[in-house]
Amino acid sequence: MTAEEAISFIHERAWRGSKPGLARTRALLAEMGDPQKRLRFIHVAGTNGKGSVSAMLASILQSAGFRTGLYTSPYLTSFNERMRVNGEPISGGELAELTAAIAPCARALADRPTEFELVTALAFSYFERQGCDAVVLETGLGGRLDSTNVIEAPVCSVITNIGLDHTRELGDTVEKIAAEKAGIIKRDRPAVIYDLPEAVTAVLAARCRAAGSRLIRADFSKVRPVSDSLEGQVFSYGGAAALRLPLLGAHQLKNAALAIETVKVLRENGFDISSEAVRRGFAHTVWPARFELISRKPWFVVDGGHNPQCAETVAENLLHYFPDQKRISLFGVLADKDYMRQAAILDTAADAFVTITPPSPRALPADTLARRLRVFGKPVFSGGSISEGIETALSLAGENGVVCSVGSLYSAGPVRAYFGK
Repeated sequence: MTAEEAISFIHERAWRGSKPGLARTRALLAEMGDPQKRLRFIHVAGTNGKGSVSAMLASILQSAGFRTGLYTSPYLTSFNERMRVNGEPISGGELAELTAAIAPCARALADRPTEFELVTALAFSYFERQGCDAVVLETGLGGRLDSTNVIEAPVCSVITNIGLDHTRELGDTVEKIAAEKAGIIKRDRPAVIYDLPEAVTAVLAARCRAAGSRLIRADFSKVRPVSDSLEGQVFSYGGAAALRLPLLGAHQLKNAALAIETVKVLRENGFDISSEAVRRGFAHTVWPARFELISRKPWFVVDGGHNPQCAETVAENLLHYFPDQKRISLFGVLADKDYMRQAAILDTAADAFVTITPPSPRALPADTLARRLRVFGKPVFSGGSISEGIETALSLAGENGVVCSVGSLYSAGPVRAYFGK
């Protein structure tokens, strides 16, 4: 089996769809010898920020000398990005070899696993084979019934910011969504959580009490920004001073605070992580398409934000970092998202919109989106292809303006590729 054949196998129609429950993943892993039982996990769930927090934690663990696995989804450019060890994606040869080994196990099950369940099991096998000391494991959707939740007792559970997204699957209130995310909290294992509204925190606290788990809440009042520019940020948190983070936006300092609280728990559980390792880990954190500056003449930012909470962050960042520039929103969305609310938020920081169609069967056509955005009274242009949209947006921005691509992570990969990223 080649790498291309492996990816084709993973994307086969046989594994399509979303089916709640953990039984299929457990059955598949049992056929494979339960590789997840020989790994130590930091399990991360949340609506927004879970990828950034996961990237920070993986970078810190790697800086401390631990062989570190990182499991995330979706990917920007290559499927192999979804599972990494010490920052390196799985190679095509390893992907082919592991997929060939897992294929008979998957085909033998009467209740076939979904694609995400198949990939999760493959990742566990890869991390075990690589001899990982720790795996930072990001959930795909929700938590309670997410296939990553087959793991038994993580070193700790981490819950990031929670907002309204995937409401059809998870519930139509933040409290209901929080209850689903709280499903990753395991008995007698600590949970580190974002500083959330009290009603949401109460849901997580109730789960901790029921599980006999200690609850640690990041304290954002202890975050002290030192400097902030397009080159990155310097901040302090509690006793950790003058930490440099290349990721932009005040929200990333909150994510960093959550990562620092998690490091404290890891230290209590036998991980030797020095203050210098924390410093190096933050400084070397890479997490593309999160208000990522990829071009300077003119300024061009890529953000994979795809819900109203993300749009608020993007709008705040645009006004903060580019207060006097002409701001063009390159906007492409999936039809099942709350895109008009996203657009209303982005409208506060956009002088014009250029619409594109993300490369997804769920995408809203650029022409349809353009017609609907005219309600805001701003200039709106339908970009056609992504490359045409980029060129239109750049022309509108001019040499001193800024373009921000936002609305869907599916667009982020092709946009970054246009600039050679």
